[in-house]
Amino acid sequence: MVERIAIVGASLAGVAAARALRRQSFAGEIIAIGAERHQPYDRPPLSKAFLTGACSAADLSLADDDEDLGVRWRLGTPAERLDPRNRRIVLRDGEEIAVDGVILATGARARRLPGTDGLANVHTLRTLDDAIALRADLQRAERLVVIGAGFIGAEVASSARSLGLDVTVVEALPTPLAGPLGAEMGAVCARLHGDHGVRLLTGTAVAGLTGSSRVEAVELADGTRLPADVVLVGIGAQPNVEWLAGSGLVISGGVVTDASCATNLPAVVATGDCATSFSPYAGRALRSEHWTHAFEQPATAVATLLGGETGGSGAPADRPAIPYFWSDQYGVRIQLAGHREEGDTVRIVEGDPEQRSFLAVYERHGRPVAVLGMNQPKLFTRWRRQLRAPSPVATPAP
Repeated sequence: MVERIAIVGASLAGVAAARALRRQSFAGEIIAIGAERHQPYDRPPLSKAFLTGACSAADLSLADDDEDLGVRWRLGTPAERLDPRNRRIVLRDGEEIAVDGVILATGARARRLPGTDGLANVHTLRTLDDAIALRADLQRAERLVVIGAGFIGAEVASSARSLGLDVTVVEALPTPLAGPLGAEMGAVCARLHGDHGVRLLTGTAVAGLTGSSRVEAVELADGTRLPADVVLVGIGAQPNVEWLAGSGLVISGGVVTDASCATNLPAVVATGDCATSFSPYAGRALRSEHWTHAFEQPATAVATLLGGETGGSGAPADRPAIPYFWSDQYGVRIQLAGHREEGDTVRIVEGDPEQRSFLAVYERHGRPVAVLGMNQPKLFTRWRRQLRAPSPVATPAP
């Protein structure tokens, strides 16, 4: 009998797991363990509306006033060890919690730039506390240097520019976003920076930061010196799985699971940013850090833990979940659905990239496998729906 379940992680995936437990008729005790002191909150606005002051911390809450999940929240004390043999979770303060089942949803944390500890005004952005500190420094700054032109870096650059700061973005790769979007479409999206007066430097690594107690400049490998009042480091994230060492779980870039979120240990499932899960759509294991994945996948993890058959998004087994994410930059919405691989072709089917409004389709062996939209929400939705079809065709459904 499963009577007590612990959800380790109190962000979006953790909240979604708690809701899925109740919706799938679990009437037992739910304990949610979170490292942060805050009640669960939504992260996407941290780099956008919250950073610019358009919304408050209260606006980020994931709580529903009409909802009582009956969860016992254990916040501000991270899990320190998983003892699967004795079915216990040991917290950093020494408390031991006995459970019948475990849902791992510990998420990920921002990667830090080596050698920057103790240097004020150097930030990463992952948590609400990160965003509060960054917002305060931006309000007193004139020059921001962003290291990393991925989605977080680009969104922070956009927000800072709207606040009137002089912004420079540094990217070590020749083309930003080439990984998820490919070089051609990555270059198109990167042009948004120049459209709004943001300087973008690519193909040059950061050699280090200068300053005594506060950052004064970013020095590049080619000798360029970029004066900075604030630096934002956006060089990716790493899963919070170190605490699971010695548990017997298979870890490879995250907690390894199958498509149903099952791990190699009984009564332990993993979901969200901390999990490397097999994706039937991509045909291989992936670790996804996107909001929609963290919102939808926990239902699958819960069904697996409870021994049910309910899928994460309600899609039939022969129609696997389609990866999806979005990014808002400089007043433009970028959306991607599907999964692009090297060698896929891409073509524009609507609009004009130079007008920053278009829809592009990625194809493999003549079949669409992903779709990218920039300021094309309606057409993008039609194509995204088409990708869900058992055998997507080269034209969207009417």
